[in-house]
Amino acid sequence: MAAGRSSGRGTSLYGTSLYAGEPSSTRRREIDRLVLWNIDLTLVDVAKVTRVAYAEAFRKVTGRPLVQLPQMAGRSEPEIFFDALALNGGDKFDAAESERLLAPFGAELATSLADRRDLLTAQGQLMPGAVQSLAAVAGLEDTVQSVLTGSSRPNATLKLRAFGLDRYLDLLVGGFAGSEAYPKGTLLRVARQRAEEKYGVRFADAATAYIADSPRDVEAARIGGAMSIAVASGRAGTAELRDAGADAVLPDLTDTAALVALITRTS
Repeated sequence: MAAGRSSGRGTSLYGTSLYAGEPSSTRRREIDRLVLWNIDLTLVDVAKVTRVAYAEAFRKVTGRPLVQLPQMAGRSEPEIFFDALALNGGDKFDAAESERLLAPFGAELATSLADRRDLLTAQGQLMPGAVQSLAAVAGLEDTVQSVLTGSSRPNATLKLRAFGLDRYLDLLVGGFAGSEAYPKGTLLRVARQRAEEKYGVRFADAATAYIADSPRDVEAARIGGAMSIAVASGRAGTAELRDAGADAVLPDLTDTAALVALITRTS
């Protein structure tokens, strides 16, 4: 088994089974803080595998090769698909046809990525400090953590499970891209509402943090009403993330104490 891969089925540390039909035996927690994580280039780097999966799905759905891949940082799968159509389809696809193709593309992308699940760890990698940071936040008794990602739920879960990260997260309350091209700021509000409904508490803006790596994610935190903790582990550097308005910027996730200190001040 590749290093870093999940050893199998299990439960979240948040007292919720990650798999249908399995009971949870973990402790109940008193929650009043919500932490949401971006996945790609914040926790893991699986860009090489993802690009191949995108190209295969795009070709199968549109009949055209994916010659130009659009900017992906901070964007959702539907947004990337529509941009790819504009770059590679020319005038062939009007608005109605583009909308019609979105759901089939999402299904093909999920299949293509699932077919390459073993390559996620073989050709991808954990970002430095990702496991230690997730474990540290999971240890905060008053905090629940999940994801806010541009990936669909199946694709996000596949990436996290490949590296054994799902055990630290309550994925039932995450924000995921779907068949509609909702921006991440909207998805953040959806994730917070799910968490509030599940845990029976209200998460104030000051008690909500979004940890991510792109200027678009910083904008999503502002729109969604959350503290933006930016990590310069993606395409953007520290200066660009500060200029985008991040509340705090870390060079990476290796300083766990600094990250926890930022999170625990969000209340």
